[in-house]
Amino acid sequence: MTDKTDALHQNGGGWSTDGLGYLQKKVAKQRVFVLYPYSKTQLDSASFARSPDARLEEAIGLAAAIDVELLGGAAVPLRSIKPSTYIGQGKIDELVQEIKIQEIDLIVFDCELSPIQQRNLEKELKCKIIDRTALILEIFGARASTKEGELQVELAHLTYQRSRLVRSWTHLERQRGGMGFMGGPGETQIESDRRIISDRITRIKRQLDNVTRTRTLHRSRRQKAPYPIVALVGYTNAGKSTLFNRLTNAEVMAEDMLFATLDPTMRSVELPSGRKAIFSDTVGFISELPTSLVAAFRATLEEVLEADIIIHVRDASHPDTDIQRHDVELVLKELGVDIESETVGTPIIEALNKLDLLSEDQRLELENREYRLPDYCVISGLTGQGCEGLIGAIDEILSKADQHLTLHIPYSDGATQAWLHANANIIKEEVGDDGITYEFTVDPIAWARLDYKAD
Repeated sequence: MTDKTDALHQNGGGWSTDGLGYLQKKVAKQRVFVLYPYSKTQLDSASFARSPDARLEEAIGLAAAIDVELLGGAAVPLRSIKPSTYIGQGKIDELVQEIKIQEIDLIVFDCELSPIQQRNLEKELKCKIIDRTALILEIFGARASTKEGELQVELAHLTYQRSRLVRSWTHLERQRGGMGFMGGPGETQIESDRRIISDRITRIKRQLDNVTRTRTLHRSRRQKAPYPIVALVGYTNAGKSTLFNRLTNAEVMAEDMLFATLDPTMRSVELPSGRKAIFSDTVGFISELPTSLVAAFRATLEEVLEADIIIHVRDASHPDTDIQRHDVELVLKELGVDIESETVGTPIIEALNKLDLLSEDQRLELENREYRLPDYCVISGLTGQGCEGLIGAIDEILSKADQHLTLHIPYSDGATQAWLHANANIIKEEVGDDGITYEFTVDPIAWARLDYKAD
C-alpha cells in the first residue's frame, strides 16, 4: 500500500489537482471497510437522529458510490469519544485483527475525525483512514464533469486538506534557508505546503468569481425573458434527476446511486397555461454536508436562491424520509432560503416521490394525509403518475401573481398585439373600429419589462 507520506508529498498536500483524492490514486480497487462509531449521548441529543443501522446503510451506500471493493461495515457503540483516537483501544485491537484477516486497504469512519485522531488511527491500525467529509469529497471529485464542478470540488478538497497540515508527515524537517547570522532556520515543509495550498485556493476562488459573474450574467439574461425558475432540490438519491427527465424530456444521468448528479442542468418547459418556465436540477443534499462543500458550491446553489418555486423532491419510500426532509431544510436555511414564511418566502412544493415503490397500504396512507395541491403532491418520476398534477400546481402558483388587465390596443400597434398573444393568457377579444380590446392575465414582471404606454 502506498505510504501516506509519499502520496501526500508528491501531490503537494494530498488531493490531486484534477479534483480526485485518495481513492483514485491506485489502479487496483482498494478493499474498503465502513465503520460508524456512535455514542448513546449523540443519539439522545439529536432531535432527528437516524438509527445506527440506517446511518451505517447510508455510509455503505456512499462508499459504494466510489469504484472500490466494499467488504462490509459495522456500527460501533461507544461509551464515550476518545480525544486521541475517537474509538477505544479495545475496538482498535479488534480492527487490527480484522485488517489482517480481510486485507483491508482503507477504513471509512462515518464521523468527523480531527487531524490528530486520523493520524493516530493510521499509526495504530497501519491502514489508510478517511472520515465522512473526505468520503463525500471523493464522491464529488468522481462526479464532477464540468470545469466549474472540478474547480468547486478542488476548492473544497484543499480547504479540507489545509486543516490536516498538523504534524501529519515525517518529512516536515526544516529546510535549509538564510545565510549568516541573520538568516534564521528557514521555512518548514509544513509552512511551505500550507503556502502552496493557500496560493492555489486563492487562484481557484478567483476563477470561481469569474464563473459567478458569468452565471450572474446568464441569470440576468434569463430575467429579461419572462421565464420563471423552478429549482428541484432534495436529499441525494431522492429521484430528482428521474423527475427532471420526466418533466422536461431531458436525458440527465439518473441512477440508483448517491450523488449521481453534481453539475446543475437547466431546461425550459411549456406549462398548461402556455407560459414557459426554466427547470433546474441541482446537486443532492445529505446529512452533515461538509460546510466547505456548501461554501464551494454556493455559486451553483445560488440558482435555488433565485428560484421562483422550489420543488422539494422526497423519497416517500425511504424509512427516514422525514429525517431527510429536516436535513434538506437545514441546508436551505444555510443558503438563505426562507422556508418558514408562507407569504414572504419562496413557494415550496413537496413532491413525495417513488410512489411506484410503495405498497398499496402505504399509498392509501399518503393519499389520506392532509396533503393538498399545490403545496404537496404524491408522484412517481419513473412512471409519471401524479406528474401532471405537479405541473398544474407549478402553473397555479405562478398564475397567482398574474395581473388581470383590460386594454384597448389600436390596430397600428401590431407589436403589442403580437406580444400579448405570445406572452399573455388572453381571456377575451373584442374587435372595434380603431383597435382590439383585450381582457387578459399576464405575469407582472413580464408586463413591466414591456413598458407599455397607452396612447
